[in-house]
Formats: sequence, C-alpha cells, structure tokens
Amino acid sequence: MMIKEKVLHKVYTSHKDVISPKRVYRSLIKQAVIMTLQEQHVNVPCVVNVLITNGKVIRKYNSEYRGIDKSTDVLSFPMQVFDGAGWENISALEIDEDTGLLPLGDIVMSIEHIRRQARTYGHSVEHETSYLTIHSTLHLLGFDHIDEQDKRQMRDLEKFIVKNMGYFNDN
Repeated sequence: MMIKEKVLHKVYTSHKDVISPKRVYRSLIKQAVIMTLQEQHVNVPCVVNVLITNGKVIRKYNSEYRGIDKSTDVLSFPMQVFDGAGWENISALEIDEDTGLLPLGDIVMSIEHIRRQARTYGHSVEHETSYLTIHSTLHLLGFDHIDEQDKRQMRDLEKFIVKNMGYFNDN
C-alpha cells in the first residue's frame, strides 16, 4: 500500500492598522490557503504571507501597485510565473534555498471590506474571509477573471472549496 506524503505549506498572517484579528479568522485564512493549494494538487511546500489591514492601507497598496486610487477587498501579489491557470502550468520553480519553501506570494485583505461584504451578501464574516482568501490564493496560482470563461472556472473552484470548508451559502 502506497502512503501519500502530506505537503506542508506555511501560511503567515500579520496585521497593520487594525486590532489584532481573532484567532478564528487567522485560522480560517490558513485553512483556506491550504485547502486551495491541496485542491490544486500543489505538491511542493509553499509559503504564503497574508496581511490583514483596513481600507486606508489597502487603498495605498492598490494605488501604489495597481495605479487604482481606491480601497478594495483583497489584493494578490504572485511571486511565481504561470503559463496558464493552475499548478500544472507553473513555468519554473524558484524555491527559497534557505527555507526549502516555494514563495507563492502575498495577500492583502481589508477587514472593513470583509465585514461590509458579509452583510451585503447575507453570510458570515467567516464565510467572506474564507471566500476572499480562496479567491486570492487562486490568483497566486495564475487564475484570473478577465474573460467570462476564466471567471466561471474561478468562481466554480471558489464555490467548491468554500463548500468543502463548510459554508453552503451560494451568494
């Protein structure tokens, strides 16, 4: 009998200009990243950094890195190159020699947007936190939603992973 080795990914969360997020949110973020990586069969140990902040700080990042001077819910900063969406389309691995981990990228999330969107869509803050983390992690893996086909593929994956985390609201 062949035993499948579990890949150990690292997810680091930090916060800036917000009260320290509850452990449950940090735990959900880690779970959502890891479940997304597992769903995409990422077989190399990766590291993902997540910054939880407010609308003012994320607006600064959005303006500086995307040239869009407005607040947003989540930003993704991939550190790897993909020829298409999904792990099987990674161009080359740039593993950190010191840690042995593949730096997948960074995520910046606005807790204000998370709370507001949870109210708007009629689901929990935990659901919205999980959804946005999954969405952003998929971006780190080369997914995008520029055209309708890509948007549908990404949305279907997001729904599937959110449901596997125990959230069943399809909003």
